[in-house]
Amino acid sequence: MSKKFLSMLAVTLLSFSVIVTGCGTQSSASTPSTPNSQSTAGSGDIKIGVPLPMTGSEATYGKDMENAVKMAVDEVNAKGGINGKTLGTITGDDACDPQQATAAANKLVSEGVVAIVGGYCSGAVVPTLTIYNEKNIPFIVEAANSSKIAEQNPGNTFEINGTAVHQTQKAVELFKKLGAAKVAIVEQGDAYSSDLAKQTETAWKAAGNTVVSHDVTTKGEQDFSSLVTSLKSKNADLVFWTAYYADGALLIKQLRQGGYKGSIVVGDGSSDPKLIQMSGAAGEGTYVLSPPVADYLPAAKQFADAYKAKYNQSPGAYAPLAYDGINLLADALKRAGSTDGKAIIKALTDTKDFAGLAGKVTFAPDKTLKESNFIVLQIKDGKFVLQ
Repeated sequence: MSKKFLSMLAVTLLSFSVIVTGCGTQSSASTPSTPNSQSTAGSGDIKIGVPLPMTGSEATYGKDMENAVKMAVDEVNAKGGINGKTLGTITGDDACDPQQATAAANKLVSEGVVAIVGGYCSGAVVPTLTIYNEKNIPFIVEAANSSKIAEQNPGNTFEINGTAVHQTQKAVELFKKLGAAKVAIVEQGDAYSSDLAKQTETAWKAAGNTVVSHDVTTKGEQDFSSLVTSLKSKNADLVFWTAYYADGALLIKQLRQGGYKGSIVVGDGSSDPKLIQMSGAAGEGTYVLSPPVADYLPAAKQFADAYKAKYNQSPGAYAPLAYDGINLLADALKRAGSTDGKAIIKALTDTKDFAGLAGKVTFAPDKTLKESNFIVLQIKDGKFVLQ
């Protein structure tokens, strides 16, 4: 083997080492490219897995939640950590995809995390429940709220966002307030939007009202013209979109451009300022079912100001819940006095009136949030206004 070859090999290896080291220091990287790609925030003694959509159409939510998680971790550590030990997070990109979520979950488990805090898309959460449970790893679900989570909960999972049942109740209240008699429901067939759509249809009909149509669209669909024509022909007083904002904004635009005059309501999967940006003038007047956002939470003002100062943007709809998730876990860790999974799960189960930014947390027997936290917003003059 020549000296020239050895020299070239050494340079190549050195260059590769620099690249790897450089990537390793980028703790806030938000665009991992493979199912197992992860970003790490600090090297804490207590590792917390954070599965979120860091790529794909819902990545805005994922990054917003990750930002809030890191803020909470930094604050806990600044106060001395947990019994003298610091927290550290490992973000797993689930891309809101069941297969990628499963791969990310297995990778987080292999990293030795003691708890999981995250979960935006229900379809990505459900297939990971048993993966974490098999290792007695508690899972605090911050946003996802399909009924399938509670139905398939093996005992380790705790939901701190209002459930589909809660959102359905709020939807029915709003439909009645708006004087709707004939409602059209549009979903995308995924765990979250399908569950919300079906529950709302059942509840609306049970209240003696009419659902004139229940349509299922394809994620990423660009042309809703035939759907718009159908909805107009059915004289729907109100259209309820139960899926996410990216496609929802396009449907809103095409509904208004097609001459639809009725009310438009969207579920919490669309409760992001990007809905306003993407729907433009057509979005004016749209009603949004939403988790408790920072702008309308008196307890969240300090958090919102700190978030803006750190990230140069306002916190999104799920930032307060993401922040609460870490603080709830920190509280449970202190009460458990241990990082043993079973001890943490018991401490979380025993939680009573934990004071978070989004409100008090007490769990029902099925480990869902005991009381609803949903609010109603409306787009007025290019911004969300509390109703």
